[in-house]
Amino acid sequence: MHGLAFKHAWVLTLDADERVPPPLADLLARFAAAPPNVAACRLRRRDFLDDTWLKHSQISPFYVRLVRPDLVRYERAVNEVLRVDGPIHDLGEPFDHHPFSKGMGHWLDKHNTYSTMEARCVLDARRGTTTFSLRDALFARDFNERRKNQKELFYRLPLRPLLKFLYIYVWRRGFLDGAAGFTYARLQSIYEYLIVLKTRELESREPSAPPVATRDVS
Repeated sequence: MHGLAFKHAWVLTLDADERVPPPLADLLARFAAAPPNVAACRLRRRDFLDDTWLKHSQISPFYVRLVRPDLVRYERAVNEVLRVDGPIHDLGEPFDHHPFSKGMGHWLDKHNTYSTMEARCVLDARRGTTTFSLRDALFARDFNERRKNQKELFYRLPLRPLLKFLYIYVWRRGFLDGAAGFTYARLQSIYEYLIVLKTRELESREPSAPPVATRDVS
């Protein structure tokens, strides 16, 4: 976000399918009137499938969305990571995300595109062109840093579609979200399988790419 001119000191970033409920709008107004000395704010996002809040099934419920634009930057082409240069403050009110608001076909089309981009990220990770730290994946204090390295760790695991389903539906207790939780866990497993298939295809097309040394994972 560097290099852009912003009218206000704080910017709230939202996607087209995200909504700010009135309690959060009131909290944001109070925060902006007397903000603490922080670089960004983290909010909880509530994902919905139809009218069901995927309270347990949702993989990553916390996102940095209220930022001082001069102190943040985006990394990664798909499912981007927001880097923050300074302290992060947690706000208590959530915002809502309706990823299926345009129908199941739209969600599938979008994730078909995403899976192509993710497959490239997987291949780069396997060939050492992206940095990875096991220590940061497990113990990094910054949530975004921990999440980035956990994704890189996940890329290195076998049986990822099955593991993703079990993680969402069993480990995170997605079954408590009822039929919506089961549907969401299956969709995420299908999405992961698309990434696996497209990664194999990329590997067969680019077999001679030389490996690059990675950062220490100890």
